[in-house]
Amino acid sequence: MEPVAGAWCTTTEVGFRLRDHDRRLASVRLESSVLTGDFRYRDDLRAWELRAPRPAVDRLEYRLALGHPGGGGETVSDPDNPLSHGDASVLECPGYREPGWLHLPQSPGGRREVYVPLPGVRGEMVVRIWSPPEDTDRVVVAHDGPDYHRYGELGRYTAAMIGAGRVPPYHLVLLPPGERLEWYSASPAYARALARDVLPRIAAELGTDRPVVGVGASLGALAMLHAQRRHPEAFAGLFLQSGSFFRPRHDRQESGFRRYLRIVRFTGQVVRAGDGPGVPAALTCGTVEENLANNRDMARALGDQGYAVTFDEVPDAHNWTAWRDSLDPYLTALLQKVFN
Repeated sequence: MEPVAGAWCTTTEVGFRLRDHDRRLASVRLESSVLTGDFRYRDDLRAWELRAPRPAVDRLEYRLALGHPGGGGETVSDPDNPLSHGDASVLECPGYREPGWLHLPQSPGGRREVYVPLPGVRGEMVVRIWSPPEDTDRVVVAHDGPDYHRYGELGRYTAAMIGAGRVPPYHLVLLPPGERLEWYSASPAYARALARDVLPRIAAELGTDRPVVGVGASLGALAMLHAQRRHPEAFAGLFLQSGSFFRPRHDRQESGFRRYLRIVRFTGQVVRAGDGPGVPAALTCGTVEENLANNRDMARALGDQGYAVTFDEVPDAHNWTAWRDSLDPYLTALLQKVFN
């Protein structure tokens, strides 16, 4: 049923409606990475409305750009939609379900912080580590660690899945991004710092020299693959979500990014390589992402080079909830494969 105001989704259509009884607004526009469009004012409803065919997603994050008479405007969340994520409103479609592990008891564990100087990139980081109560030498290391924990709920996933016995116990290491756009853009200096400074310091802290499973999303996924290609001895597996594997044929819209050419050179080298240091790898990407084509290419190339690859397209876009929602079953299956 269509609401008086707010947003709705059916199997074939999405709709948005914003009340404006006195028509104080000059315009309303939907802003989303999935769908954009201008509302029209309906005098019979005394509201602004937009209808569109349903995109290939189960949920949609959006904001409203409001234009005011005489010029000026603002971009806001939908005041008539109580569902939100961060500063965006959220429309959930029929079929969408939150992950079941969000409602599981969590394993208790201990947290610590480890300071790591990074002279090779003229930086430093404070690494956060969560450890389960069980003794283990297994380690998962995540780029964009604080955001993966806060928005992607990777820590909650870890504690829930270990508590439920779905995956073997492991230490979860959250790496802060530092100079993210520089470090995560196929930087040889950062890959070297990760392999020679960060991972050995973590191994010493945890008393293990076992190769790690590397996790990353977007540029963080690109950087994790780049580090594994340059320092394969450090990695036992890869979980890469919506990787920014830019290629000219798909991603010219990204050419203004300062390190675009460095990324393009690296991804081109990987895709053209005859073989590689294969490990189990799981890749996911949203069905409506600009990154979808280059992720398909990368998954195919890695599979041809000896990586045990799974690639799955998820019905969402380039956002933290999409990455959270695809941790299970895809990261779960990877960890079961690598750790058992």
